[in-house]
Amino acid sequence: MSIDASSPPTPAPVTGWLTTSDGARIPYRRQGSGPALVIVPGWSQTAAMFQHQLDALSDRWTVVVADVRGHGEAPVPPGGLRMARLAQDVRELMDHLELKRAHLLGWSMGASVLYAFVDLFGTDAIDRLVLVDQPSMLLQLPGMDEEEIADAGAIFPIATLYDLYAALSGPDGEATRAGFVAGMVTPSIPPALYDWILAENARTPPALAATLLLSHGTNDWRDILARIDRPTLVIAGSVSHVPPRSQRYVHSRIAGSTYHEFGAHDGGAHFPFLEAPDAFNAVLRTFLSPE
Repeated sequence: MSIDASSPPTPAPVTGWLTTSDGARIPYRRQGSGPALVIVPGWSQTAAMFQHQLDALSDRWTVVVADVRGHGEAPVPPGGLRMARLAQDVRELMDHLELKRAHLLGWSMGASVLYAFVDLFGTDAIDRLVLVDQPSMLLQLPGMDEEEIADAGAIFPIATLYDLYAALSGPDGEATRAGFVAGMVTPSIPPALYDWILAENARTPPALAATLLLSHGTNDWRDILARIDRPTLVIAGSVSHVPPRSQRYVHSRIAGSTYHEFGAHDGGAHFPFLEAPDAFNAVLRTFLSPE
């Protein structure tokens, strides 16, 4: 059955909670049976955005998606707003659910969380890996030439990143974030879906999002790519604010990886799983079900 992508999904109820080793409370949704697929959402985004994947893919997989600490339905945490701690949260969630191995999908900042996961824990717990629309580096460092910047996808000069942090932390933080999100969708996105995305973002306090953005924006993951030895799918969008060249670079650095780029008329911005869920789910099915 085709998914109606003109309106927002209806999120399923939270099915469980994880209390992390440092006291954060993280809600998760779990549907289906079979091999596990754990989905890690992006910066300032929510687990509810992946309801189409929970519904459509739970016929063959146990699909699990948790809110990042402080996002969505997760209360403000005592701390830990950095990539390494978020990777530990994924590890603890897998332990909590008794998942020794799983397919892992990271979207946007969620892919950075999985880079940190590989850095900390290696790849033994990963069956297949899906990286959706996230550069290997966001910050432009002194001495980087134009080719390095383009390959890395380093979209932030340091002053720009700090200005964004200050704006998010200030009294107009919500408006700043809304402006940022506006550049992440295709021009043809249905208004109801766009408004819902903005509302989901608004569930994360802007000051919390600002703190997390600094950790997200200041890591260089390029050396991690060569260490990924699991079957990997890299997904890009041809009209995403994340330059597709940066995704082709990630693909080129992960041996044996697969690359898929969504076009401008096929949800090819930053939210293909919401703007074109049928096409997105079909790509996942093909990758997760090798012959």
